[in-house]
Amino acid sequence: MTLILDYPLLMLFPLSFLAMGLAAWIGGWFAARRSSFATEIREDFNVIQAATLTLLGLIIGFTFSMALNRYDQRKNLEEEEANAIGTAYLRVELLPAADAAKLRGLLKQYLGERVRYYTIRDGRELDAINARTATLQNDLWAAVRAPAVAQPTPISGLAVASINDVINSQGYTQAAWWNRIPHAAWVLLTLLALCANFLVGLGARSPNVELRLMMVFPVIVAAAFFLIADIDAPRGGVIRVAPLNLDSLDRSLR
Repeated sequence: MTLILDYPLLMLFPLSFLAMGLAAWIGGWFAARRSSFATEIREDFNVIQAATLTLLGLIIGFTFSMALNRYDQRKNLEEEEANAIGTAYLRVELLPAADAAKLRGLLKQYLGERVRYYTIRDGRELDAINARTATLQNDLWAAVRAPAVAQPTPISGLAVASINDVINSQGYTQAAWWNRIPHAAWVLLTLLALCANFLVGLGARSPNVELRLMMVFPVIVAAAFFLIADIDAPRGGVIRVAPLNLDSLDRSLR
């Protein structure tokens, strides 16, 4: 299921449309083989159908809000990460010249890896980026720890705190990219959508004529699923967090 959600346009949209369309068609198939609803039954059925469609709309709205909040969080953390690296680049100048030069070089390399982290899609390359990022974090901490231990002053403490913020910001970003809509929520949403599409097909008054029109609802639901999953997919979707602040900082430092 993770693979489907990671590529909403190529996999989730067509699969969800086929599933919703099939549910509507099955409902229409049952509708074509039964006699018309009695007036009392039709009224009760309309109440159930309207309640199901309303509940589906509410849950889709809540799920979209969850995805949008996660997208905003990833975007804000990208800005915070750029600020942390920029601040650290300035504060390391408070250290001795040799240590400051070494740290500035490491921060430039680290910044380049962070920019690539946001733009890469290949899984193997992503693993390589994460490995290089972890190595650079160890090098940064070792480079700032040595002068701080040799001369433990409040000024060197600022540089240490800045490097610590750089490392922490990467951890917060990684956690935000892992924080996605739970699979259980997707399963419940899919089951409710299938039920709603089935009821739409079942409620067709003239199935032979309206089955073509009933395909409009599966398209709408599939499009809503695609939009939610696309915003929630930080790497495989069309709507992604661009490293605008990190890229701007990288250009200014180089």
